[in-house]
Amino acid sequence: MAAGCATAPLERSGSLASYANLTPSDGLLTKSQVSISKADILAAKTLRIEPAAITVAAATEPFSDKQRSLIKNAINRAMCSTLSERFRIVAPTETADLSVRVVITHMAPTDATAAGVSKVASIVPSIVAPGVPIPVPRLPIGLGSLSAEAEARDRNGNQKAAMIWARGANSFTSPPRVSSDGDAYDLASAFGEDFGKLLVAAESPFGKVSAPPSLDSLKATAETMHGHRRR
Repeated sequence: MAAGCATAPLERSGSLASYANLTPSDGLLTKSQVSISKADILAAKTLRIEPAAITVAAATEPFSDKQRSLIKNAINRAMCSTLSERFRIVAPTETADLSVRVVITHMAPTDATAAGVSKVASIVPSIVAPGVPIPVPRLPIGLGSLSAEAEARDRNGNQKAAMIWARGANSFTSPPRVSSDGDAYDLASAFGEDFGKLLVAAESPFGKVSAPPSLDSLKATAETMHGHRRR
């Protein structure tokens, strides 16, 4: 399976208040390091989400300003949906128990041509064997990737949780989208959800069986996919 995955660097941009307490916490497809002050996170009730940012290095990748904005918005939207399951999300101008900020440290574009070929190839089995689902792996060429880091700080600016995250698209679970930002957009939503889960449960979202998605998260996912199709 690893042969059909894009690689993503687990980078440190220097945007976090501290990297001292981060420990490895990898998932099946995700490389991650996390830290959490469990008691402080569980005691928090309100949360403010600051606009996501992109490092200078990540901004040199061949994406348009519109694409970068869409990727940043995908992170904040996914975080908001997940975090609202436990926290009251306040406006950016309001004070809160926790403030959350994300910085994208790496983005690799999708090869739109290869994605288009994969999309066409996935239709062939339904023609050959109507009604019989035959999974067709995506071509392991031109897969996108994304790396990011985020932290939650208390009212005094002290770090209470942090995550460094990296994941590449893969041939088996990443749907091909004929757009250079297709994989980065999907991975941005995945990161936002993972960091949200870290704060909601006050523990790493990796290394355990996932709970069934909530109605709110299903609704947010549907809205995200609809918005991407409209583009």
